[in-house]
Amino acid sequence: MIKHAIMIKLKDRSDESKQAAKNMLLSMDGKVQMMRSFEVCCDFIGSERSYDVFLCCTLDDEKALEDYQNDKYHCEIKAYIKTVAESVIAVDSYV
Repeated sequence: MIKHAIMIKLKDRSDESKQAAKNMLLSMDGKVQMMRSFEVCCDFIGSERSYDVFLCCTLDDEKALEDYQNDKYHCEIKAYIKTVAESVIAVDSYV
């Protein structure tokens, strides 16, 4: 199993922007089949070092991660995130 986690720092760090990004990520539910489970949450502290939105998903293996990265709907989500993000960091790890 693999955990894929990303943290997004938004250009607009308002609660509305955080919720919009969260909703966009949540829209992958049922559309990106290789995700076994996932969660999305938003930061509430808002410090300078904080990232605003967190996604963590579980995938079967490296092939599933590659398929996820190339999934058409996931690519649409990534394109949206690129337009609203100041920065994005990721961690991919074996569980």
